[in-house]
Amino acid sequence: MLEQKLDKISQENQNQVVNIKISDVYPNGDQPRIYFDEDKIIALCESIKKHGVLQPIVIRPDDEGRYMIIAGERRYRASIMANKESIPAIIKDMPIKEVLEIALVENLQRENLNIIEEAKAYKNLIDKHKSTQDELAELVGRSRPYITNTMRLLNLSDEVKKYIELEKISPGHGKALLRVSNKEKQIGLAQQIIKENLSVRKTEEIIKGMLEEKKIKNKSKEKDIFIKDIEERLMNTLGTKVNISTGNKKGKIEIEYYTDDDLNDIIDRLLEE
Repeated sequence: MLEQKLDKISQENQNQVVNIKISDVYPNGDQPRIYFDEDKIIALCESIKKHGVLQPIVIRPDDEGRYMIIAGERRYRASIMANKESIPAIIKDMPIKEVLEIALVENLQRENLNIIEEAKAYKNLIDKHKSTQDELAELVGRSRPYITNTMRLLNLSDEVKKYIELEKISPGHGKALLRVSNKEKQIGLAQQIIKENLSVRKTEEIIKGMLEEKKIKNKSKEKDIFIKDIEERLMNTLGTKVNISTGNKKGKIEIEYYTDDDLNDIIDRLLEE
């Protein structure tokens, strides 16, 4: 398992730890974790100033003589903040897919990822590195439906995803909002959730009401199209303007005529076999 591999790397013989110039190290561009708590970085920076970096970062050599971080970006950021010129590191040459998998598992274990970052990490491994949802489920110890439902959150509008990342609304709210296809309405509802502190259940009730209302309007619209079609057919048959109005289980048909001859012509057409 990757967890065991990560532990093994961290417990490597200390002779394999080397000091690397920080300028030769860079973050993984596909690192699952996007948001770093600034206060925690500052606290770690102060610790590094006093005690140094106690746990080496893990890095991977690239083709240009530099090193990409596999694990330990927070320590790397704090070391830069502490004006360190070098950082202790363990160098491991491993496939990039495995690097991403380790980064994902490490962050999930430490609960460093919000659910949008998690979803993006799954999508990246599937799109760029041909992982399957079943493989990811086994990798992170989750069910396949969990992977699927988490990735579905990426279909939300960017603003709604940002609300989830900032914990202004919950992933449960996000899953409810997926039923709303209109992005502007998604955003409006998300803002309502924040303003009124709505629960997920209340949000689901509001969305259910919206969808039922939309269904009724669509039915009414379909009926209007049907009525207009009949009006056009009658106008073509009778050669004059026809208006059909509908009400509650009843309606009326109005046929316009302008002269007695028009009326007689309409009657003749209506009585034609």
